[in-house]
Amino acid sequence: MPKTLIAGNWKMNGSLAANERLWLELAAGLAAGGTGAAQAALCVPAVYLEQMQALMAQSGVALGAQDVSAQASGAYTGEVSAAMLQDFGVQYVIVGHSERRQYHGETDAVVAAKARAALDAGIVPIVCVGETLEQREAGETASVVGGQLAAVLAVLGADAARAVVAYEPVWAIGTGRTASPEQAQEVHASLRAQLAEAGAQDVPLLYGGSMNAANAASLLAQPDVNGGLIGGASLKAADFLKIIASAQ
Repeated sequence: MPKTLIAGNWKMNGSLAANERLWLELAAGLAAGGTGAAQAALCVPAVYLEQMQALMAQSGVALGAQDVSAQASGAYTGEVSAAMLQDFGVQYVIVGHSERRQYHGETDAVVAAKARAALDAGIVPIVCVGETLEQREAGETASVVGGQLAAVLAVLGADAARAVVAYEPVWAIGTGRTASPEQAQEVHASLRAQLAEAGAQDVPLLYGGSMNAANAASLLAQPDVNGGLIGGASLKAADFLKIIASAQ
C-alpha cells in the first residue's frame, strides 16, 4: 500500500532568518500533534540545505531539494549533482516540476535522466506530471500525463517502484484554482493503472495543484491520492500543519 507523503515545496522563497522562524513554528506544531502515518518533507532552495539539515536533524521530517542535475560532475556551471545533495542528507528531490519544464525547457527525456540520477544516489525523485488548461480542454489530459510518465518509466525500469509521482495540473499551480477531488482522482487512477503495468503499483501519488488547508482533506480522501506536493501553503506553518493533520 502506498505511504502518505506531504512534501512542501518552498520554491524560490526564504531567508536564513525566515527559514528558522518557520521551522521553529513547524517543529512546535509537530511536537504537539506529530505526523501520524504520514511522512512530511520540506524541499528547500539548494542554498539553504545546510541550514535546514542542521535545524531538522532528528525531527523525522525529511529534507528535500527542488532540482538535481542529470550529470554526475563536470563543467556544468550552476548545476547541483545528486552526490552533492547526498552530502546534505537529502532524501527527496523534485524533478520535472512544471516551472522547470516551462521556464527552463526541460523535456521528458531530461526529467527521466534526472530521476535516474537521483535514484542512483539513493535519493527518491518526486516526478511531476501535468497538463495545461488548453490540453485539458482539448481532452488531452490522459495522453499528456501518461506520456510524461511513460518517458520516466522507460528509463527507470524496475527502479520506478522506488520513486514518487506528483500530478500537478499546470492550470492549478499558483492560480488558486484546484482540480476537484473527482478530477484529481480520475487522473490519479489512470496513473495508478499505468504504474501497475510497470510493476510499480505502490508508488505514492501526490496531488500538486494548489492543495491548501481548506481543500486538503477532501483531496486526500480520494483512494489514489496518497499525499500532496504543497507550494504556497508550505510557507505558512499553521496551514502546512493542518494539511499534515488532514493526511492522518
